[in-house]
Amino acid sequence: MSQHVRGRFARPLACLLYAAALCPAIAAEQAPIPNFAPNPNVGWVASGKGFGVDFVAPPSGPGPVTNDPKYPYLTNAEAARTGKQPTYRVADLTNPILKPWAVEQMRKANEEVIAGKIPFTADSRCYPSGVPSFLLFPANPVRFIQTPTQVLMIWQQDAQIRRVLLNQPHSANPKLSWYGESVGHYEGGDTLVVDTIAQNDKTFVDNYRTPHTTQMHVIERFRLIDGGKTIEVNVHVEDPGACTTPWNAIQRYRRVEDSPLIEMVCAENNTAYFDYDVVPLLQADKPDF
Repeated sequence: MSQHVRGRFARPLACLLYAAALCPAIAAEQAPIPNFAPNPNVGWVASGKGFGVDFVAPPSGPGPVTNDPKYPYLTNAEAARTGKQPTYRVADLTNPILKPWAVEQMRKANEEVIAGKIPFTADSRCYPSGVPSFLLFPANPVRFIQTPTQVLMIWQQDAQIRRVLLNQPHSANPKLSWYGESVGHYEGGDTLVVDTIAQNDKTFVDNYRTPHTTQMHVIERFRLIDGGKTIEVNVHVEDPGACTTPWNAIQRYRRVEDSPLIEMVCAENNTAYFDYDVVPLLQADKPDF
């Protein structure tokens, strides 16, 4: 269970967020852009009916992997509301976007879940999630820091950070990493477009443990809707190594305004109690950068 750590970090973090909140206003004098951080208390939570826990399919065309209808997925919240037993995700392997090797890898993961094993999710084991799976981090808000040269996205629960460099091309030969290389630009006064390449293949695309290769290319469009109360993210994924075709998905965040960013601890608390047989926490004996 994650633990809140308040103290000497709270004030510097609040000051940083407040200073960053001024940047969109300054930039707006030159060209209108979406302001995802109008004040240091604003965050964005991935939740709402049909959103938050998994990607939602687009109105038409190839879409993301969802649950196998033979094994309905029931969240803890839904289980508490209905009095039913919560379940874990079992992927629908009939989705035509998956190449045969990906289907077989996911079939093994499905069989483990059906047999009673607890499945892996990045947030539960304190792993970097990669892109686009970062969009599925639950419960705690994502905070934005916008400057003229970059945008930071910080998931509060584990201080997972994405860095988006603005108005510049990709590097000629970016080094593979957990979150890859993201570049972006603003469009239409209400949208941030983010283009990500060069991710390693240690992460999954989603919480159904959909694999990807280092060829994956992700384009996200973050757009303010509902009068600034919601961010809608349209996701486009291309991965010729793992997918038969490009596909699209949707995620939404609702605005919350509670407190500035606080520091939270993940890895110090999520040990394998009760012989859960879960994926070990990451440990490094040397830097990977």
